[in-house]
Amino acid sequence: MKTGARCKTVVAAVLLGLLLLSGCAPKGEQAIEIRLGEVARTVFYAPQYVALSQGMFAQEGLDVQLATIPGGDKAMTALLSNQADIALIGAETSIYVYQQGAEDPVINFAQLTQKDGTFLFARQTQGSFNWEKLRKQNFLGQRKGGMPQMSLEFTLRKHGIDPHQDLKLIQNIDFANVATAFGSGTGDYVQLFEPQASIFEKEGRGRVVASIGVESGELPYTVYMAKQSYLNTNAETAQKFTNAVYRAQQWIATHSPGQIAEVITPYFNDTELAVLTSSIKRYKEQGTYALNPIIEEKEWKNLQDVMASAGELKSPVALDKLVNSSFARQAIENTGSSAKVSTTEAADADADTGGSP
Repeated sequence: MKTGARCKTVVAAVLLGLLLLSGCAPKGEQAIEIRLGEVARTVFYAPQYVALSQGMFAQEGLDVQLATIPGGDKAMTALLSNQADIALIGAETSIYVYQQGAEDPVINFAQLTQKDGTFLFARQTQGSFNWEKLRKQNFLGQRKGGMPQMSLEFTLRKHGIDPHQDLKLIQNIDFANVATAFGSGTGDYVQLFEPQASIFEKEGRGRVVASIGVESGELPYTVYMAKQSYLNTNAETAQKFTNAVYRAQQWIATHSPGQIAEVITPYFNDTELAVLTSSIKRYKEQGTYALNPIIEEKEWKNLQDVMASAGELKSPVALDKLVNSSFARQAIENTGSSAKVSTTEAADADADTGGSP
């Protein structure tokens, strides 16, 4: 796409957002502020940026203040210390808090992504890939107990590889600096989110050889959560927030990667539109984005299987202990839509709107 055309599209999107903002709340009413902490800035969270850029939160009378807090442990700390009202983190963090005996547990109320968003990235660009090639290689890993690392270990064990015996695992680098470290020459393999994986491929630093999301299956990988006390006293606000999330999920399901990229590009100023588009295409094709905010029982079980495999689950936690799907179900009911758009239906809609980048 020519630069001029892209700029016009971005400007149009911004103007649309301003128009939506101007008519979102009843005259004389002030928008409700929500301090939202995301664990990373990644195309993996595309539905969130759609909700922001298209004024979906604003239409609900919400003023969402977004902050990026790298690392699930840090984002959870912000939530527990009341520096954030809502956090977008892996659902495993709520289980950790529960296992520690929290009096005010953290509740998962709206799912955003339903698969791991990382890709196995190899520095070597030649030859075909098989999992046996990982043995004795330097692997730049993620934080112990974090979902990226646990999903990786779950996947490796599926392929007969012990992550702590068969790899030279490097885990002393902070989450926010993993990609930089790999780019500087550390490690033979690494897990990368998009768009970083596509950027590195374009720069000739290696190639994507496998999807951890496809390998580890559906689970509540990234979820909006809040303390129980916040949901008790701000139920209407949580409902409005979830309404916007669901509308964004439906929008994502029925628009092409190129259209989505155009809308979210203001959140990725340093990333080329073509890279954003190919990144979104990768996620859509493997069904990464949740089609609605409901956390299903089977997803919750798979999450705990992944945690147990990593030795991070003390004992199983029932879905109803830490998941409140009432907001998600009400959001679906409010739209008059069916509870779940199938992956096939989403793919068909994507094809109808020009799904290729």
